[in-house]
Amino acid sequence: MRIGIITDIHGNAAALKAVLDELDNRNRVDHIYSLGDMIGIGPNSNEVLDMLFSRNDISMITGNHDEAILALATGQKYPKSHSHVREHHQWILDRMDKDFLTKLAQLPRLIEKNIEGTSILFMHYHIGKGKLSQPISKDPFSSIVEPSLANLNSLFNDRNEDVIFYGHHHPIQCFKGKNRTFLNPGSLGCNNKATAPYAVVTLLDGMIEIELEEANYENITFLESYHKLKVPDREFILKAFHGNQI
Repeated sequence: MRIGIITDIHGNAAALKAVLDELDNRNRVDHIYSLGDMIGIGPNSNEVLDMLFSRNDISMITGNHDEAILALATGQKYPKSHSHVREHHQWILDRMDKDFLTKLAQLPRLIEKNIEGTSILFMHYHIGKGKLSQPISKDPFSSIVEPSLANLNSLFNDRNEDVIFYGHHHPIQCFKGKNRTFLNPGSLGCNNKATAPYAVVTLLDGMIEIELEEANYENITFLESYHKLKVPDREFILKAFHGNQI
């Protein structure tokens, strides 16, 4: 079985379309898994969610940005750790199609699967088993660790899966140990160049093969839209998440 792994789209519809086109036409995967943070940062929330929810071959989980925006939408307590982006999240929420909020709220935080004899965990980032039901206001996601096989083994020491797919930390990360593989394909929507990273994973008889890919796309229109739409914190976002490309 061949699966596509994408994560951290962050409201970048042009990047998502480029990746989906490659997964559909060049790589021919059987299923796609999106590992959270579909919205937030970028302004294309409705376009991104329409592309994702309109398909029946994509499984999704929530990330911290998705959940923080949902907390604002439903009147739940907003996480103090995200207070610096609350205005930005409210801006995103004010422009969202409310039908998508219902669909987002129904998504799980993790997916556990066994594919071709390999046990797999799909998760935005580590959440301790005792915190899986905690609201986002309690900051259930663990702090980001410096990516290394040893650090990730320590972080996920409460999990038993053979393969762990995750996102949240935007750089590409791929570590294969004796008993476990970790893969973060990198943020699809936040990059310092006009490419969108993703991964294609082949699973067969307990074996795993990982191909790290990048889809090229025209991103100037997307980047200029931050100014055109007057996105809150746009100067910081363009510098921190897009490398000041314009």
